[in-house]
Amino acid sequence: MTEPRDSTAADYVPISCDLHSEYELAILRRQWLRLVWADNNVIHDEVVLPLDLKTKHHEEYLVCRVKGDTTREIRLDRVRRMEAAA
Repeated sequence: MTEPRDSTAADYVPISCDLHSEYELAILRRQWLRLVWADNNVIHDEVVLPLDLKTKHHEEYLVCRVKGDTTREIRLDRVRRMEAAA
């Protein structure tokens, strides 16, 4: 048995295929999303433009653009709410 590469990989919980498909559709449609996610005991609530999905160290991430054209990677299992932005 091998050990996880880092402590976060051990606690990653894969998201459902249906939810993964919703992210893929939002990327294809260039649809802005309002996401609420937790990261390092901080709750974020932002409107983002999803650009891509990626996997690293057995964890899935949403690559997205936020205010100021900054690119951010959000670990998918930390997203608490996703909805189309108004």
